[in-house]
Amino acid sequence: MASSGPIEHRAYARVGLFGNPSDVYYGRTISFSLGNFWAGVLLEPSEKLVIQPHPIHDLVEFESIDRLVGRVQNGGFYGGVRLLMAICKIFFNHCVDKGIALHGGNFTLSYDTNIPRQAGLSGSSAIVCATLNCLLDFYKVRHLIKVEIRPNLILNAEKELGIVAGLQDRVTQVYGGLVYMDFSKEHMDKLGHGLYTPMDRSILPPFYLIYAENPSDSGKVHSTVQKRWLDGDPLIISSMEEVANIALQGREALLKKDNDKLAELMNRNFDLRRRTRIKRKKINRDELTEFLAWCRLMFGDEALGSLNISMVEVARSVGAAAKFTGSGGAVIALCPKGPSQAEDLKVACQKAGFIVQQAVVVSSFLSDEEPKVAASS
Repeated sequence: MASSGPIEHRAYARVGLFGNPSDVYYGRTISFSLGNFWAGVLLEPSEKLVIQPHPIHDLVEFESIDRLVGRVQNGGFYGGVRLLMAICKIFFNHCVDKGIALHGGNFTLSYDTNIPRQAGLSGSSAIVCATLNCLLDFYKVRHLIKVEIRPNLILNAEKELGIVAGLQDRVTQVYGGLVYMDFSKEHMDKLGHGLYTPMDRSILPPFYLIYAENPSDSGKVHSTVQKRWLDGDPLIISSMEEVANIALQGREALLKKDNDKLAELMNRNFDLRRRTRIKRKKINRDELTEFLAWCRLMFGDEALGSLNISMVEVARSVGAAAKFTGSGGAVIALCPKGPSQAEDLKVACQKAGFIVQQAVVVSSFLSDEEPKVAASS
């Protein structure tokens, strides 16, 4: 039988520490759950199935047309109702396809979130993840849907809405804590998901989150690069392979607690994302035109955005390592020289008008039972 009492779940923002953006390119990544921000969903049994609009994020009543326009310019056209509806559809269809019976009862869903919009912290998927957890418990089917499959359900719900994304964020939000992910083509083709390995969060050094009040949207950047990857662009392919290798090296550096190496790899990860040129052999004048046509930007400054790049540069100005948490909008920084450098970072960010705070790493969400379910696949 379905649960008879209210159910509430939180899902947290996430930080892509190494390897991004390689989760949709058969690469490897390391990410952690960020306790500074979260989305919460409340499910309460009710006579009819109701999706409650959020009083701010789903606002449909305005004092004037200029207020409406201002709301759209700052927050976009869409709130969270569509996310809750999409995961309900994906969850239901998955259960039907797998022969999982859903017994009786309706519910009312409501949500809240404090994750900054368009900050590359996975705010949309956090809402979807928290909703999925509520549905799993309401219908008491958590033991029937493997933990590795849940990120796919979350991603499919977002794809229903045209959101461009990969599995990395959803894996981190389902698993919690610090997670190493291998998305090799062999695993993806055979299993339908990657290999996900939880790591001990205590091996992490202090990290600092930097973000702006009005970050730029990042979704369009992914679509262009992915098309070039699918088209066989040699720069994109080689860059993604190198980014994936950074995650492998990052895992080793974390285990060794080698902060200097971690800082080097973080900077390299961002530089690969930004790079406008590559190392090349000497070429003659006749080959130059052909070479320049091949050596296009991976993302480049225009795509990444001046504000996003500025956050990285401010962190690096005090010797800190820095990279995007995701696709842009927020930055994660490491101060390998310790607390004094962290203080310098805070001062520099405040002078530049950026918000900075120490990153809080959430512990793993996996119960004792769920790894056993995962191991049975």
